[in-house]
Amino acid sequence: MADVSSVEHPIRQAANDGPRGRSPLVSVIVPLFNEAASVPGLLDALYAVLEKTLCRFEVVAIDDGSSDGTWQQLTVALPHRHGLRLIRLSRNFGKEAAVSAGMEKASGDAVIVIDGDLQHPPQLITQMVSLWSQGGFEIVEAVKEARGAESVFYRFGAGLFYKVFLVLTGYDLGPSSDFKLMDRKVVDAWRRMEESNLFFRGMIAWLGFKRTQISFAVQNRASGVGKWTFPRLLRFAVTAITAFSTSALHIITIMGSAFFVMAVVIGARTLYLFFLGTAVSGFATVILLQLLIGGALMISLGIIGEYLARIYIEVKRRPRYVASDVVGWDDKQIGL
Repeated sequence: MADVSSVEHPIRQAANDGPRGRSPLVSVIVPLFNEAASVPGLLDALYAVLEKTLCRFEVVAIDDGSSDGTWQQLTVALPHRHGLRLIRLSRNFGKEAAVSAGMEKASGDAVIVIDGDLQHPPQLITQMVSLWSQGGFEIVEAVKEARGAESVFYRFGAGLFYKVFLVLTGYDLGPSSDFKLMDRKVVDAWRRMEESNLFFRGMIAWLGFKRTQISFAVQNRASGVGKWTFPRLLRFAVTAITAFSTSALHIITIMGSAFFVMAVVIGARTLYLFFLGTAVSGFATVILLQLLIGGALMISLGIIGEYLARIYIEVKRRPRYVASDVVGWDDKQIGL
Protein backbone atom coordinates (compact mmCIF):
# COMPACT_ATOMS: atom_id res chain seq x y z
CA MET A 1 0.00 0.00 0.00
CA ALA A 2 1.35 3.41 -0.95
CA ASP A 3 2.53 5.82 1.72
CA VAL A 4 0.28 8.74 0.97
CA SER A 5 1.71 10.84 3.78
CA SER A 6 4.66 11.74 1.57
CA VAL A 7 2.55 12.84 -1.41
CA GLU A 8 2.69 16.55 -2.16
CA HIS A 9 -0.55 18.54 -2.35
CA PRO A 10 -1.43 20.12 -4.63
CA ILE A 11 0.20 18.33 -7.55
CA ARG A 12 3.47 20.07 -8.35
CA GLN A 13 4.50 18.51 -11.64
CA ALA A 14 1.16 17.76 -13.26
CA ALA A 15 1.45 20.65 -15.71
CA ASN A 16 4.36 18.94 -17.46
CA ASP A 17 2.76 15.50 -17.70
CA GLY A 18 0.14 16.02 -20.40
CA PRO A 19 0.55 15.85 -24.15
CA ARG A 20 2.57 18.71 -25.70
CA GLY A 21 3.27 20.16 -22.26
CA ARG A 22 -0.41 20.68 -21.41
CA SER A 23 -1.68 19.71 -18.00
CA PRO A 24 -3.30 16.26 -17.99
CA LEU A 25 -7.05 15.89 -18.18
CA VAL A 26 -8.69 14.03 -15.30
CA SER A 27 -12.20 12.63 -15.77
CA VAL A 28 -14.33 11.86 -12.71
CA ILE A 29 -17.19 9.41 -13.31
CA VAL A 30 -20.13 9.59 -10.88
CA PRO A 31 -22.99 7.06 -11.26
CA LEU A 32 -26.20 8.32 -9.60
CA PHE A 33 -29.50 6.64 -8.81
CA ASN A 34 -32.11 8.60 -6.84
CA GLU A 35 -29.49 10.90 -5.28
CA ALA A 36 -31.23 14.25 -5.81
CA ALA A 37 -30.57 15.39 -2.25
CA SER A 38 -26.87 14.55 -2.54
CA VAL A 39 -26.13 16.24 -5.89
CA PRO A 40 -25.44 19.83 -4.69
CA GLY A 41 -23.15 18.75 -1.86
CA LEU A 42 -21.45 16.17 -4.09
CA LEU A 43 -20.62 18.74 -6.78
CA ASP A 44 -19.41 21.24 -4.18
CA ALA A 45 -17.08 18.63 -2.67
CA LEU A 46 -15.77 17.40 -6.02
CA TYR A 47 -15.09 20.83 -7.46
CA ALA A 48 -13.46 22.03 -4.23
CA VAL A 49 -10.91 19.21 -4.58
CA LEU A 50 -10.48 19.25 -8.36
CA GLU A 51 -9.90 22.99 -8.54
CA LYS A 52 -6.94 22.68 -6.15
CA THR A 53 -5.05 20.49 -8.57
CA LEU A 54 -3.11 21.76 -11.58
CA CYS A 55 -4.99 19.35 -13.84
CA ARG A 56 -7.72 20.10 -16.29
CA PHE A 57 -10.79 18.08 -15.38
CA GLU A 58 -14.27 17.01 -16.34
CA VAL A 59 -17.01 15.50 -14.19
CA VAL A 60 -19.14 12.89 -15.98
CA ALA A 61 -22.37 12.35 -14.01
CA ILE A 62 -24.61 9.47 -15.08
CA ASP A 63 -28.26 9.45 -14.00
CA ASP A 64 -29.12 5.73 -13.94
CA GLY A 65 -32.85 6.12 -14.57
CA SER A 66 -33.63 7.95 -11.32
CA SER A 67 -37.26 8.47 -10.37
CA ASP A 68 -36.61 11.50 -8.15
CA GLY A 69 -35.19 14.90 -9.10
CA THR A 70 -31.60 13.78 -9.73
CA TRP A 71 -31.60 14.79 -13.40
CA GLN A 72 -33.23 18.14 -12.62
CA GLN A 73 -30.56 18.89 -10.01
CA LEU A 74 -27.82 18.04 -12.50
CA THR A 75 -29.26 20.18 -15.30
CA VAL A 76 -29.68 23.12 -12.92
CA ALA A 77 -26.00 22.87 -12.01
CA LEU A 78 -24.81 22.45 -15.62
CA PRO A 79 -24.52 26.17 -16.57
CA HIS A 80 -22.62 26.95 -13.37
CA ARG A 81 -20.10 24.09 -13.40
CA HIS A 82 -17.35 24.14 -16.01
CA GLY A 83 -16.43 20.69 -17.29
CA LEU A 84 -19.69 19.08 -16.13
CA ARG A 85 -20.94 16.39 -18.53
CA LEU A 86 -24.28 14.65 -18.10
CA ILE A 87 -25.64 11.31 -19.29
CA ARG A 88 -29.19 10.18 -18.60
CA LEU A 89 -30.00 6.50 -19.11
CA SER A 90 -33.43 5.61 -20.44
CA ARG A 91 -34.14 3.42 -17.39
CA ASN A 92 -32.35 1.91 -14.42
CA PHE A 93 -29.72 -0.38 -15.96
CA GLY A 94 -27.71 -0.79 -12.75
CA LYS A 95 -24.51 0.72 -11.42
CA GLU A 96 -22.22 -1.42 -13.59
CA ALA A 97 -23.92 -0.19 -16.77
CA ALA A 98 -23.82 3.41 -15.53
CA VAL A 99 -20.08 3.14 -14.89
CA SER A 100 -19.71 1.62 -18.36
CA ALA A 101 -21.46 4.63 -19.89
CA GLY A 102 -19.06 6.96 -18.11
CA MET A 103 -15.99 4.93 -19.08
CA GLU A 104 -17.01 5.00 -22.73
CA LYS A 105 -17.58 8.77 -22.77
CA ALA A 106 -14.77 10.01 -20.51
CA SER A 107 -11.85 11.49 -22.41
CA GLY A 108 -9.35 12.01 -19.58
CA ASP A 109 -5.72 10.96 -19.43
CA ALA A 110 -6.76 9.53 -16.06
CA VAL A 111 -10.27 8.42 -15.13
CA ILE A 112 -11.62 8.22 -11.58
CA VAL A 113 -14.78 6.37 -10.55
CA ILE A 114 -16.46 7.55 -7.35
CA ASP A 115 -19.85 6.88 -5.76
CA GLY A 116 -22.40 9.68 -5.72
CA ASP A 117 -23.49 9.28 -2.09
CA LEU A 118 -20.25 10.76 -0.65
CA GLN A 119 -19.32 7.51 1.07
CA HIS A 120 -16.13 7.70 -0.99
CA PRO A 121 -14.27 10.81 0.31
CA PRO A 122 -13.48 13.15 -2.63
CA GLN A 123 -10.45 14.44 -0.71
CA LEU A 124 -8.56 11.30 -1.77
CA ILE A 125 -8.66 12.39 -5.41
CA THR A 126 -5.65 14.66 -4.92
CA GLN A 127 -3.60 11.78 -3.53
CA MET A 128 -4.73 9.50 -6.35
CA VAL A 129 -3.73 11.96 -9.06
CA SER A 130 -0.38 12.58 -7.37
CA LEU A 131 0.45 8.87 -7.23
CA TRP A 132 -0.54 8.55 -10.88
CA SER A 133 1.29 11.60 -12.21
CA GLN A 134 4.41 11.39 -10.03
CA GLY A 135 4.57 7.76 -8.90
CA GLY A 136 3.98 6.20 -12.30
CA PHE A 137 1.13 3.99 -11.12
CA GLU A 138 -1.46 3.07 -13.74
CA ILE A 139 -4.17 2.12 -11.23
CA VAL A 140 -4.64 3.71 -7.82
CA GLU A 141 -7.22 1.83 -5.75
CA ALA A 142 -8.94 3.07 -2.62
CA VAL A 143 -9.40 0.17 -0.21
CA LYS A 144 -11.65 0.11 2.84
CA GLU A 145 -9.94 0.14 6.21
CA ALA A 146 -13.34 0.58 7.87
CA ARG A 147 -16.66 -0.35 6.24
CA GLY A 148 -18.77 2.25 8.01
CA ALA A 149 -22.32 1.76 9.29
CA GLU A 150 -23.28 -1.60 7.78
CA SER A 151 -25.58 -4.23 9.22
CA VAL A 152 -24.18 -7.48 10.55
CA PHE A 153 -26.07 -9.34 7.82
CA TYR A 154 -24.55 -7.15 5.09
CA ARG A 155 -21.02 -7.57 6.49
CA PHE A 156 -21.46 -11.34 6.69
CA GLY A 157 -22.85 -11.54 3.14
CA ALA A 158 -20.07 -9.36 1.72
CA GLY A 159 -17.40 -11.36 3.52
CA LEU A 160 -18.86 -14.65 2.29
CA PHE A 161 -19.04 -13.39 -1.30
CA TYR A 162 -15.42 -12.23 -1.33
CA LYS A 163 -14.19 -15.53 0.15
CA VAL A 164 -16.13 -17.55 -2.44
CA PHE A 165 -14.92 -15.23 -5.20
CA LEU A 166 -11.30 -15.66 -4.05
CA VAL A 167 -11.58 -19.45 -3.97
CA LEU A 168 -13.23 -19.69 -7.39
CA THR A 169 -11.31 -17.00 -9.28
CA GLY A 170 -8.06 -16.35 -7.40
CA TYR A 171 -8.76 -12.60 -7.11
CA ASP A 172 -8.88 -11.12 -3.62
CA LEU A 173 -11.32 -8.21 -3.81
CA GLY A 174 -12.19 -8.16 -0.10
CA PRO A 175 -10.95 -4.69 0.92
CA SER A 176 -11.27 -3.07 -2.51
CA SER A 177 -13.94 -0.68 -3.78
CA ASP A 178 -15.11 0.86 -7.03
CA PHE A 179 -13.35 4.07 -5.98
CA LYS A 180 -10.22 4.02 -8.12
CA LEU A 181 -8.12 5.97 -10.63
CA MET A 182 -7.16 4.41 -13.97
CA ASP A 183 -4.67 5.57 -16.55
CA ARG A 184 -5.93 6.06 -20.09
CA LYS A 185 -4.26 2.81 -21.23
CA VAL A 186 -6.23 0.92 -18.55
CA VAL A 187 -9.49 2.53 -19.67
CA ASP A 188 -8.75 1.69 -23.30
CA ALA A 189 -8.01 -1.93 -22.33
CA TRP A 190 -11.24 -2.09 -20.33
CA ARG A 191 -13.23 -0.75 -23.29
CA ARG A 192 -11.96 -3.65 -25.40
CA MET A 193 -13.69 -6.06 -23.01
CA GLU A 194 -17.04 -6.35 -24.75
CA GLU A 195 -19.00 -8.66 -22.44
CA SER A 196 -22.49 -7.73 -21.34
CA ASN A 197 -22.19 -9.35 -17.90
CA LEU A 198 -20.30 -6.58 -16.16
CA PHE A 199 -18.36 -6.67 -12.90
CA PHE A 200 -16.26 -3.49 -12.94
CA ARG A 201 -14.11 -4.27 -9.91
CA GLY A 202 -13.27 -7.75 -11.12
CA MET A 203 -12.59 -6.60 -14.68
CA ILE A 204 -10.07 -4.03 -13.47
CA ALA A 205 -8.39 -6.66 -11.28
CA TRP A 206 -8.17 -9.03 -14.26
CA LEU A 207 -6.45 -6.41 -16.42
CA GLY A 208 -3.36 -6.20 -14.21
CA PHE A 209 -1.16 -3.10 -14.77
CA LYS A 210 1.05 -1.35 -12.24
CA ARG A 211 -1.09 -0.49 -9.23
CA THR A 212 -1.01 0.79 -5.70
CA GLN A 213 -3.52 1.23 -2.90
CA ILE A 214 -4.56 3.91 -0.46
CA SER A 215 -6.89 3.27 2.45
CA PHE A 216 -10.01 5.11 3.54
CA ALA A 217 -12.86 4.78 5.99
CA VAL A 218 -16.31 4.55 4.41
CA GLN A 219 -18.24 7.71 5.25
CA ASN A 220 -21.91 7.98 6.16
CA ARG A 221 -24.27 8.60 3.26
CA ALA A 222 -24.92 12.27 2.54
CA SER A 223 -28.66 11.53 2.43
CA GLY A 224 -31.16 8.76 1.87
CA VAL A 225 -30.58 5.04 2.22
CA GLY A 226 -28.61 2.44 0.28
CA LYS A 227 -30.15 1.10 -2.93
CA TRP A 228 -28.76 -2.43 -2.63
CA THR A 229 -31.54 -4.83 -1.63
CA PHE A 230 -30.85 -8.50 -0.88
CA PRO A 231 -32.21 -9.77 -4.25
CA ARG A 232 -30.06 -7.22 -6.12
CA LEU A 233 -26.98 -8.17 -4.11
CA LEU A 234 -27.62 -11.86 -4.76
CA ARG A 235 -28.02 -11.32 -8.52
CA PHE A 236 -24.88 -9.19 -8.52
CA ALA A 237 -22.89 -11.89 -6.68
CA VAL A 238 -24.04 -14.65 -9.06
CA THR A 239 -23.22 -12.53 -12.10
CA ALA A 240 -19.78 -11.62 -10.73
CA ILE A 241 -18.82 -15.22 -10.00
CA THR A 242 -20.15 -16.76 -13.22
CA ALA A 243 -18.62 -13.96 -15.30
CA PHE A 244 -15.14 -14.58 -13.90
CA SER A 245 -14.84 -18.28 -13.24
CA THR A 246 -15.89 -21.66 -14.61
CA SER A 247 -14.88 -23.32 -11.34
CA ALA A 248 -18.53 -23.80 -10.36
CA LEU A 249 -18.90 -26.12 -13.37
CA HIS A 250 -15.93 -28.14 -12.13
CA ILE A 251 -17.76 -28.60 -8.82
CA ILE A 252 -20.38 -30.57 -10.74
CA THR A 253 -17.67 -32.88 -12.05
CA ILE A 254 -16.27 -33.30 -8.54
CA MET A 255 -19.72 -34.11 -7.12
CA GLY A 256 -20.36 -36.59 -9.94
CA SER A 257 -17.04 -38.31 -9.31
CA ALA A 258 -17.71 -38.49 -5.57
CA PHE A 259 -21.13 -40.06 -6.11
CA PHE A 260 -19.65 -42.53 -8.62
CA VAL A 261 -17.05 -43.64 -6.08
CA MET A 262 -19.79 -43.91 -3.43
CA ALA A 263 -21.92 -45.99 -5.79
CA VAL A 264 -19.02 -48.37 -6.55
CA VAL A 265 -18.27 -48.85 -2.86
CA ILE A 266 -21.92 -49.42 -1.90
CA GLY A 267 -22.44 -51.68 -4.92
CA ALA A 268 -19.39 -53.80 -4.03
CA ARG A 269 -20.54 -54.09 -0.42
CA THR A 270 -24.06 -55.06 -1.51
CA LEU A 271 -22.75 -57.80 -3.85
CA TYR A 272 -20.44 -59.06 -1.12
CA LEU A 273 -23.32 -59.37 1.35
CA PHE A 274 -25.53 -60.92 -1.33
CA PHE A 275 -23.08 -63.71 -2.05
CA LEU A 276 -22.63 -64.29 1.68
CA GLY A 277 -26.38 -64.62 1.99
CA THR A 278 -26.56 -61.90 4.65
CA ALA A 279 -28.06 -59.11 2.56
CA VAL A 280 -30.69 -57.13 4.46
CA SER A 281 -33.35 -54.65 3.46
CA GLY A 282 -31.84 -51.21 2.75
CA PHE A 283 -34.95 -49.08 2.30
CA ALA A 284 -33.67 -46.14 4.42
CA THR A 285 -30.30 -46.21 2.66
CA VAL A 286 -31.96 -46.14 -0.77
CA ILE A 287 -34.16 -43.19 0.18
CA LEU A 288 -31.18 -41.29 1.59
CA LEU A 289 -29.13 -41.89 -1.54
CA GLN A 290 -32.01 -40.79 -3.75
CA LEU A 291 -32.36 -37.55 -1.78
CA LEU A 292 -28.62 -36.88 -1.95
CA ILE A 293 -28.33 -37.64 -5.65
CA GLY A 294 -31.54 -35.74 -6.46
CA GLY A 295 -30.34 -32.68 -4.55
CA ALA A 296 -26.95 -32.82 -6.25
CA LEU A 297 -28.60 -33.09 -9.66
CA MET A 298 -30.83 -30.08 -8.99
CA ILE A 299 -27.88 -27.99 -7.79
CA SER A 300 -25.88 -29.07 -10.85
CA LEU A 301 -28.70 -28.12 -13.21
CA GLY A 302 -29.00 -24.77 -11.45
CA ILE A 303 -25.28 -24.03 -11.89
CA ILE A 304 -25.40 -25.02 -15.55
CA GLY A 305 -28.51 -22.86 -15.97
CA GLU A 306 -26.69 -19.81 -14.60
CA TYR A 307 -23.90 -20.23 -17.14
CA LEU A 308 -26.42 -20.79 -19.94
CA ALA A 309 -28.16 -17.57 -18.87
CA ARG A 310 -24.85 -15.68 -19.10
CA ILE A 311 -24.27 -17.13 -22.58
CA TYR A 312 -27.83 -16.23 -23.61
CA ILE A 313 -27.29 -12.62 -22.56
CA GLU A 314 -23.94 -12.41 -24.35
CA VAL A 315 -25.07 -13.86 -27.69
CA LYS A 316 -27.98 -11.41 -27.96
CA ARG A 317 -25.40 -8.58 -28.14
CA ARG A 318 -27.79 -6.00 -26.77
CA PRO A 319 -26.22 -2.69 -25.69
CA ARG A 320 -25.14 -2.45 -22.07
CA TYR A 321 -27.30 0.64 -21.65
CA VAL A 322 -29.43 3.11 -23.60
CA ALA A 323 -28.86 6.83 -23.10
CA SER A 324 -31.85 9.12 -23.51
CA ASP A 325 -29.93 12.39 -22.97
CA VAL A 326 -26.26 13.30 -23.33
CA VAL A 327 -25.46 16.95 -22.63
CA GLY A 328 -22.47 19.10 -21.82
CA TRP A 329 -19.98 17.82 -24.37
CA ASP A 330 -20.49 20.89 -26.56
CA ASP A 331 -18.90 22.94 -23.76
CA LYS A 332 -15.19 23.05 -24.56
CA GLN A 333 -14.16 24.58 -21.26
CA ILE A 334 -12.45 21.89 -19.19
CA GLY A 335 -11.07 22.69 -15.79
CA LEU A 336 -8.15 25.01 -15.31
